[in-house]
Amino acid sequence: MNRLSQTLAQGLERVTGAALGPYQSAVIRIGFAGTWLLFLLREFPHRQELYGPAGPWSWNLAHQLIADNHAFTVLMWSDSRLWFEVCYLLALLASAALLVGWRTRTAAVLFMVGVLSLQNRSVFMGDGGDNVLHLMSLYLVFTRCGQVWSLDARRAGRAEAARARGERVPGDRVGPVLWALSGAVLVTAAVTGRFGGGWLVPALLWAVWAGLGLWWAAGRWTRSQQPWMLLDVLANVLHNAGLVVIMAEACLIYATAGWYKIQGSRWQDGTAVYYPLHLDYFSPWPALADLMSASGVLMMIVTYGTVMVQVAFPFTLFNRRVKNVLLVLMMAEHAVIAVVLGLPFFSLAMITADAVFLPTAFLLFLGGWASRARGRLIRRGGTRRVPPPRAPEESTAGHVGFRA
Repeated sequence: MNRLSQTLAQGLERVTGAALGPYQSAVIRIGFAGTWLLFLLREFPHRQELYGPAGPWSWNLAHQLIADNHAFTVLMWSDSRLWFEVCYLLALLASAALLVGWRTRTAAVLFMVGVLSLQNRSVFMGDGGDNVLHLMSLYLVFTRCGQVWSLDARRAGRAEAARARGERVPGDRVGPVLWALSGAVLVTAAVTGRFGGGWLVPALLWAVWAGLGLWWAAGRWTRSQQPWMLLDVLANVLHNAGLVVIMAEACLIYATAGWYKIQGSRWQDGTAVYYPLHLDYFSPWPALADLMSASGVLMMIVTYGTVMVQVAFPFTLFNRRVKNVLLVLMMAEHAVIAVVLGLPFFSLAMITADAVFLPTAFLLFLGGWASRARGRLIRRGGTRRVPPPRAPEESTAGHVGFRA
């Protein structure tokens, strides 16, 4: 009994004492934000046809559907073209901000709003990758995904270094301004009845807004550290719970896909992979598809291998070596799908979902390699400026913002 109590106490301390998986959460932040940003940029010339008020799926048709399913989208707040252009631009900016980790918590909320608004506006424009992005944009709001590999982390590191040197760190100004602007938007939307549909997303927006305000107030107006420590514990619990949900969602995707494939006759006889390779819509490289499908043995191996990997993956999480092998196989499969079937954004979304299971040692190696490559590019692309002699040392302290 004492051993069980000790184990539970250690587990509780681990869950509440720190935000676990900082590198895994940073990878999925970068991956999903980058995937959505690339998609928005690629479809920028066609944005009006896909999501605009004058597209094939008109604003009136979308309004009728949303009146029934109560989906959240700010594009239904107005049918003007200007409003659509502003929303599309904000979705681009939010994705870019989340990608680089600038004001990560606020950027994650705006990223979620952009994803939900565009996808719920035109529900027939998506595929499996869009469904993954739809779900993960909600889960990312709960995570502290800017602890590493972000501008927020760099700003916090500079502030800590300045404090260690005894320098004064200027107060944050951008954070309160963003908080006030977002609050004004929420109040306006509530007063004008824009949140007339479902309650889940508006409640989440209000909760995040209130939490950021409490965090700022606890760090500025209270002399005791206890309110801040309580908020930090709650943020850690939400982060760890969100990361577990993301992992469970990825396992559920593969498990359901695998078990449904087992029931299909084409998957049972080993020919299922052959047919998509000969669909015009999924054949950007017909010669490559013909080369792959020319071997019946290869088609059978890929078909059965896909089913076995997807069904087995959730059960391999308790064995690191087997799990890592299956991760390599699944990521390689999605890379092939991106090239052969012409589904790059679906593949990027699934590879990002897989990345949450990557070991920390590999991510650290990957981050070190990227940092060294960046340093070599900087040294090759520019000249180092030599400071004048006896110049006074300038403070490099950054602003302290809302903690991600």
